[in-house]
Amino acid sequence: MKDAFNGRDRQVKKLLQILVDIDDLGTCRNFLYDLCTPAELKSMADRWEVVQKISNGENYRDIAKSTGCSTATITRVGRSLKYGRGGYQWALDRESQ
Repeated sequence: MKDAFNGRDRQVKKLLQILVDIDDLGTCRNFLYDLCTPAELKSMADRWEVVQKISNGENYRDIAKSTGCSTATITRVGRSLKYGRGGYQWALDRESQ
C-alpha cells in the first residue's frame, strides 16, 4: 500500500509519537479537538462506525442508510479493513477485550 504522507514522514512520525504518548481520554480528546476541525472529527467517527458495521457483517447499502456515509466512503473503509495495514483490525480486537 502506498504511503499517503510521502515527504511529510518526519512530521507524521512526530504526530504519531504524540498520539502514542497520550495516556488518558481527556487529554486525547482535547488534543484531537484542537488538532482537527469538527468535520474531520465527525468523518473519523463516521469511518469508525462503518468499520464496526462492516465487521459485524452488515451490507453496504444498509450501512449507508444508517450512517449517512456515502457508498464510496464505505467501500474505501471496507477495502482498508480487508487489504490495509491492520490498524482497523487491531482497534476492533482491542475494543472487544
